[in-house]
Amino acid sequence: MRWVRAAGRGLLVLAVILTGCVASGARADEGGGDARGPLTLATAGDLTGYLGPLLQGWNRTHPAEKVTLVELPDSADETHAQMTTDLRGGDRGRFDVLNIDVNWTSEFAAAGWIRPLPPGRFPLKSFLPPVVDTATYDGRLYAVPYVTNAGLLLYRKDVLAKEGVRPPRTWAELEHDAKTVAPKYGLGGYAGQFLPYEGLTVNVAEAVYSAGGSILGDEGTRVTVDSDAAREGIGFLARGLREGWIPKEAMTYKEEESKRAFQDGRLLFLRNWPYAYAVASAPGSPVAGRIGAVPLPGPHGPGRSVLGGSDLAVNTHARHPGSAARLIAYLTSERVQREVLTRGALPPVRAALYEDPALVRRFPYLPTLRTAVLTAAPRPKSPHYDQVSLVVQAVVQDALTGRETPGAAVRRLARELDAVARR
Repeated sequence: MRWVRAAGRGLLVLAVILTGCVASGARADEGGGDARGPLTLATAGDLTGYLGPLLQGWNRTHPAEKVTLVELPDSADETHAQMTTDLRGGDRGRFDVLNIDVNWTSEFAAAGWIRPLPPGRFPLKSFLPPVVDTATYDGRLYAVPYVTNAGLLLYRKDVLAKEGVRPPRTWAELEHDAKTVAPKYGLGGYAGQFLPYEGLTVNVAEAVYSAGGSILGDEGTRVTVDSDAAREGIGFLARGLREGWIPKEAMTYKEEESKRAFQDGRLLFLRNWPYAYAVASAPGSPVAGRIGAVPLPGPHGPGRSVLGGSDLAVNTHARHPGSAARLIAYLTSERVQREVLTRGALPPVRAALYEDPALVRRFPYLPTLRTAVLTAAPRPKSPHYDQVSLVVQAVVQDALTGRETPGAAVRRLARELDAVARR
């Protein structure tokens, strides 16, 4: 989802050492050649400012392969628009390596904009298993996962402790506490990201998945959303807004706006990515030391998050594909992945880091996040994902604002998604 989305706004690491040498036994022409030289790396806006220093480390040790960082807007939708405009231009374009939302891999691969990569060059078993699927399309590997993500439920543990209640595990418990506990402390009950943008698609997918449903199947060729589960999930969100335990302001929230509302002490519960926990827990935050994180709730127990994060892909027309592969190896090495977490507050894809005692002490949500990632599901895979997401946003917004019932919205969603799938 955007790559902190992050998405939300987001590894298959080359078997190389940090000096940047190509893995033993790998062919120089795999992935499009071994040409070396300078690169550009395009990414959504770096909200925590960590990426520049990491690339400075690469540039110091690879003077002939220096990387220029190009930061696009921090909105996933705007970043997608700028990347696709550049890629459609043909020839080489501006970008050599692209840090893409995990859900763009299918679209970019189907369009021929990014290079297929040979799986044999990457130690897939070193990563959390679900992240590998985000980098594939039509049975082939087209990218290297860089960061992963899963939504968590953040909560005010000081408030729940005073009330003697545990963090909610079900929608009914969440709704009850948001209705009864939050008002006693002058807090809004629950919020997610409900502005019509990619974040709304994520929140809707999580609600549908948590109820046991799905949206698309078979790489986007089959529409599966017309189900009781989808009606239940969308109905849960619509009811919250109608009854007020989801504040109306949440209809204007993206990740940052919702994080600020929680960090400023205005919400009891918040669905967001782990970076929001890290930032809200930092020294100087009004709620530092008073928040906790648990898996998202569902109708009858823990729910299911959307798998977020980002993948690193190589432009089909990249000037120096060999350097691009070595840069990806550097950014996905265990040492740099550790810095992605400690400097950027972004979840790494290296499985071993989630069991590192020092990291768990510093980031106590890591075990919860690992569980959430392992049970997460990707957003609907489709070569027309951009259109899929826009349809979900438009239709569900009508349900959330009361212009359409959840049942009518689901039937309309099925019709409009079927039209997209037939393109």
